Amino acid sequence: MGIFQIADEELVKAGECSDICLKRCLDMLTVDNVNPRVTVEIAASVLPNEWGIFCGLSDALNLLEGPDIDVYAMPEGSIFYPGEPVMRITGNYLDFARFETALLGFLNQASGTATAAAFIKLCADKVPVYSLCAGRVHPAIVAAVERAAWIGGFDGVNSAVAPAGIPHIDVMPHNFVMCHSNLNNAGNAFERYMPAEVSRVMVCGTVGDVKHDAIAAAKAGAAAVRLEMRGNSGSVRRLIEELRWELDINGFTEVGIFLSGDMSPEDVSNLNDCVDAFGIGGALANAPAIDFSFDIVEIDGIPVSRCGNKSGAKEVYEYEDGSHILLPLSSQPPEEVRCMTRIFIKSGQILNVPDMQKSRARVLSTLGKFV
Repeated sequence: MGIFQIADEELVKAGECSDICLKRCLDMLTVDNVNPRVTVEIAASVLPNEWGIFCGLSDALNLLEGPDIDVYAMPEGSIFYPGEPVMRITGNYLDFARFETALLGFLNQASGTATAAAFIKLCADKVPVYSLCAGRVHPAIVAAVERAAWIGGFDGVNSAVAPAGIPHIDVMPHNFVMCHSNLNNAGNAFERYMPAEVSRVMVCGTVGDVKHDAIAAAKAGAAAVRLEMRGNSGSVRRLIEELRWELDINGFTEVGIFLSGDMSPEDVSNLNDCVDAFGIGGALANAPAIDFSFDIVEIDGIPVSRCGNKSGAKEVYEYEDGSHILLPLSSQPPEEVRCMTRIFIKSGQILNVPDMQKSRARVLSTLGKFV
């Protein structure tokens, strides 16, 4: 490790970011020459919500590339339900077992973030939702979090290191106003120096009255004024309605209201009819991870399972209406379903690379069925 407590890419790729006991047990298996051919499935028996969004596949494939294994998985952005395998790996156990800990970390965190983003996007209805996660998560994973938020349906992010292809949202920080002593000066500077293509979202209520600041921001050229969520949704709604009134009667009907702060999905649902955009930080940064597990379900072609699990390799199929059915891999599925998984790695070689934009489109298409 360098000056920061961050595991470097070489350690991750080498399988060194592992549960220490797993690492020692793999050494024991190597000494005893115990290395069966197995099939492992990645699935979660319990989810934070009724369904999840599969994410993190790109990092997972880069991790697993090399050993003589085959990897099948749901496409990134797919919806899954409790007990459904999102990934299946076949190969000699010792060839890939060292990746278990890092693999679960990639998938658990990214899928948890994408799932939270999808639920919030669903609650927002047609109102744009932006990630304000930068500064709320460890900088080593902020790019991964922003990617997962985008795939989950968010409309943009605020991190400067987000992956290419994700739109940015520029929101004036409070300290910019503090340095200029008031919003009049800050707003004029923001408008004067910010590139023309950058959104003009100016913060209100830093040191002055929110309504007074909103009018000052509008006069300075704001496309939207940022209001922070403080209190319950009922009290915030009253403030938003007052702010909307003042903007309208002063001739700024086109200036939007950008609401940010500590909001739950329920808050988003309650307020989506009176704001023009949401900025979400904590609800994404603190999103519960998906509790995927890495379980052997076949050894040398024989179905096996640990206690509480179904034995044997399985496949998830989807009906036209979006419902799923889980069947043994060896069984014949109904004619009217489609297989949810595809092969991504064959004999250690990556065959398909997830497309972030297609993954996001897949999520938005799924969410459209819930509206």
